[in-house]
Amino acid sequence: MTGQEIVRIAATRIGQKYVLGAKVPKTDPNWQGPWDCAELASWALMQATHILFGTRPQNNPVRADAYTGYWGEQAHAAHAIVTIEDAAGIPGSFILREPISSAGGHIVISDGQGGTVEAHSTARGVIRHTISGRRWDFGIVVPGVNYGTGTAPVTVTTPPATIAATSNAVTYRLTRPLMVGQKVAEIQTALQNHGQNPGHIDGVFGPRTQAAVIAFQNSQGLVPDGEVGPDTARALGV
Repeated sequence: MTGQEIVRIAATRIGQKYVLGAKVPKTDPNWQGPWDCAELASWALMQATHILFGTRPQNNPVRADAYTGYWGEQAHAAHAIVTIEDAAGIPGSFILREPISSAGGHIVISDGQGGTVEAHSTARGVIRHTISGRRWDFGIVVPGVNYGTGTAPVTVTTPPATIAATSNAVTYRLTRPLMVGQKVAEIQTALQNHGQNPGHIDGVFGPRTQAAVIAFQNSQGLVPDGEVGPDTARALGV
């Protein structure tokens, strides 16, 4: 029932298929996919520890539906939240970007060294990836898991929450107040050039632009979170 075992089990599924909304029987040790991010996280946790977490509340782990929103709700209720830096140094902890508005969230399993195992996207499937350079909300240490002792925080770089003139690492997304600027206009133009409709090219990252980003991400097999981070920006050419 260790965090290292969660990582080891999840890593056996690297290279397998991703399908958004896939349903996985959490008690099946032979499941070979497809996966989505929350289903892989809950399945690996169940296989390693027999703990059901991150699912709609029910007693049947075969039918339990894992979802990033449930991961966030249960983590708050269980007081299981830690900093992203702490989670990055704890093997088998989880790092979450919560779903907002009409955009999905994302969850990954920390390998304890600043990397992840995750069901990433349609285009990439289950992969190893990095924590730095991506936007997250918080880390999660699931109650009942033996995470050991002596773990240390890992330095993690995350994009700023607002546009800064000195930063080249902003994740553009729907915020309050809305993100505004020339780079947003470039994103809107790129979306339009890729056949998506962000509304007027006005440099304002509003709901129409978010919807166009999600449509573009789905068309490219990217994580459909409505945010323009490094992967989506690269695909858009901005």
